[in-house]
Amino acid sequence: MLVYVLPGTLETRETDLDVLWEAGATGLEERAGRLRAYFDSPADLALDGEWTDEPDQDWQADWKKGLTPVTAGRFTIAPSWLAAEVPPTQIPLLIDPGMAFGTGHHATTRLAVEALGQLDLVGRRVLDVGSGSGVLALAAALGGAAQVLGLDIDPVTLPAAIENAQLNGLKAVPGMPARFETSGGSLSFAVGSLDPDDLGHGSADEPEYDVLVANLFAELHDLLAGAYRAVLHPDSQLILTGILQDRLPLVRGALAREGFTQVSETLDGEWALVTARSS
Repeated sequence: MLVYVLPGTLETRETDLDVLWEAGATGLEERAGRLRAYFDSPADLALDGEWTDEPDQDWQADWKKGLTPVTAGRFTIAPSWLAAEVPPTQIPLLIDPGMAFGTGHHATTRLAVEALGQLDLVGRRVLDVGSGSGVLALAAALGGAAQVLGLDIDPVTLPAAIENAQLNGLKAVPGMPARFETSGGSLSFAVGSLDPDDLGHGSADEPEYDVLVANLFAELHDLLAGAYRAVLHPDSQLILTGILQDRLPLVRGALAREGFTQVSETLDGEWALVTARSS
């Protein structure tokens, strides 16, 4: 059995999980402060890990033991096989790990889910930019949003997001309140070229969304700030995460440049979440 071992945990290495899955990993396991990725054959990985050849074992069972439910405000994020462990007072948000970013264990995902849970989303239209596994779009839908669009440029994310929607019972809802699209090229192009009928409302001259959430890195938020403003109604909510604290000035400057107001920051370790209102 080929194992690629990296320093760190599922949480600290979450941004590398896509790379491992796309390289052909058949499973991941966190053990003794190290992340172990299992492969059927060697892969070319530009990461700081090392290959080992170990006796065969039931790695999938061990890997599943390492995943636990995550509390994020009124939501509890859990893999499907731990659904019974979600407290009855919490909203279950079921996300199975796979080839898309966002299992809920990383601080950036947890912060964004908490922020969505603090909003009154009933009847609102929500855009999730860089949706990955769909965790934020699904949180918005489960929180009462009327329509949610998850947008990503990576086609690998689409099946994972749809499967996670099904896990949460959203496919059976008429109209499926959360749906997902992929668009080649850049996210700035994808956001700027959104069809005004994407959610079945509005006109070509009318911004479409009441809430926009994006778990990206600071440089992309800087690039996309104008597109964020263009697709939001006035006085709508913007939620940005994936931001390292030392990159906060870049995000603050982008929001000021585009006229966003009521800027607020929430810190968790080295990560930050920024909320603002559109003008």
